[in-house]
Amino acid sequence: MTKTSASSLTLNPGRVSLAALRSIYAAPVQLSLDPSARALMQASLATVQRIVDEDQVVYGINTGFGKLASTKIAHERLAELQRNLVLSHSVGTGDALADDVVRLILATKAISLARGHSGIRPEIVDALLAMANANVLPVIPAKGSVGASGDLAPLAHLACVLIGEGQAKVNGAVVSGAEAMRSIGLAPFVLGPKEGLALLNGTQVSTSLALAGLFGAESVFAAALVAGCLSLEAIKGSVKPFDARIHEARGQVGQIAVAAAVRALLDGSAIDTSHPNCGRVQDPYSIRCVPQVMGACLDNLHHAARVLTIEANAASDNPLVFDNGDVISGGNFHAEPVAFVADIIALAVAEIGAISERRLSLLLDPGLSGLPAFLIRDSGVNSGFMIAQVTAAALAAENQCLANPSSVTSLPTSANQEDHVSMATYGARRLGDMVRNAAVMVGIEAMAAAQGMEFDRAIKSSALIEDQFAAIRQRVAYLEQDRYLATDIEAMRDWAQQSAWPAALTQCLPSFA
Repeated sequence: MTKTSASSLTLNPGRVSLAALRSIYAAPVQLSLDPSARALMQASLATVQRIVDEDQVVYGINTGFGKLASTKIAHERLAELQRNLVLSHSVGTGDALADDVVRLILATKAISLARGHSGIRPEIVDALLAMANANVLPVIPAKGSVGASGDLAPLAHLACVLIGEGQAKVNGAVVSGAEAMRSIGLAPFVLGPKEGLALLNGTQVSTSLALAGLFGAESVFAAALVAGCLSLEAIKGSVKPFDARIHEARGQVGQIAVAAAVRALLDGSAIDTSHPNCGRVQDPYSIRCVPQVMGACLDNLHHAARVLTIEANAASDNPLVFDNGDVISGGNFHAEPVAFVADIIALAVAEIGAISERRLSLLLDPGLSGLPAFLIRDSGVNSGFMIAQVTAAALAAENQCLANPSSVTSLPTSANQEDHVSMATYGARRLGDMVRNAAVMVGIEAMAAAQGMEFDRAIKSSALIEDQFAAIRQRVAYLEQDRYLATDIEAMRDWAQQSAWPAALTQCLPSFA
């Protein structure tokens, strides 16, 4: 288990929880390693040293890499080999990864190496944790990994800092790798046999990006359920489709959980009881089928969470050192599991946004909603929410394009030695844009639904929904006449990406559990 307090975490490699990973991503936290991990690292280090002392030829320890795996390297050049490996692979490009993602990369790299299968010094893991604890964050370009043989280029930029090369952010300022190491009281490492390769191999960048996407998707998922309830109340929709018996008859776990969450959110609503004989039997699917659509999204987020928790704890470099002295070359660096779940998260995020945009469109249509056209009383002179829906539609279309799977794409590298790759890193990286797009869509829907509720405030919704209504009104005012809406949309995007949701929602989300 991972021991936690308000400001610290003790990491037990192989058993770090999803909730712990979320806390590392959410804010800087002091990290330490469970003492039991040191013996495992020392044992694998001793195995590597024995191989070097006996002059055995073992891939990754005293050979070249990739297509050069059969080239034996002389003992006196092994340190040069590891340094050159790190420098030659530092070929990333594009904007630097965000600080919260880099914190996760440092933590998951330390967790992986501390499993005791990598043959490196414990001091290197200590250095990774020291960087995370001091908020000394390597500058890692976002692009340049194909997600096989590990996230080679981005992890090389991390490893560069350990050897005094590359760049890192210290107190927000970009400094040299050597200065970054001095800031944590360490001299740059001279890498020993296998240490450079262990740092570069692994799926920690793609996994951390996918975890960031998962955490963002969870927050937007919760926001979308709140927005959906606000929309239902605004149009005085029917709650009958959320009856537990309907969902139990189907048996899908996520669907049952979503229906229960909606019922909890709406419990005590006077709006619901104000129209028992209105004849509203079949609302459009975007209202009526929230449990079916969002439940399927929830099931997929749970699956992704399970896979990513395993991967964040995995020994994913190569070769791996085992306790009987065997050093075996395999392919744990291949990020196919991450690639698949990144695509699954992308599908869920696209659908969360798509159904939200449809509810927004419903709210603006007086023939379906029964509300003033475009949710403005003096329409014609005022356009109300007309063009905000255009923005939502544009983002829904963008997310639908971005949701195309990346895991089915492969281009061979390393002279066809690495002839099938996962493209997991791009697949995970694009989730950030998708989550932001979905948050804008959901935020616009919630703002519009709150506007719709304003047309009849003689009756109130449930306590939970009224709390959310009040939170929205703290961010954006009622739209009496047209005004500059871009700042309101940004405020509502921020609302949709918060993590402070009612327990009725968070209890069904994997990393809040």
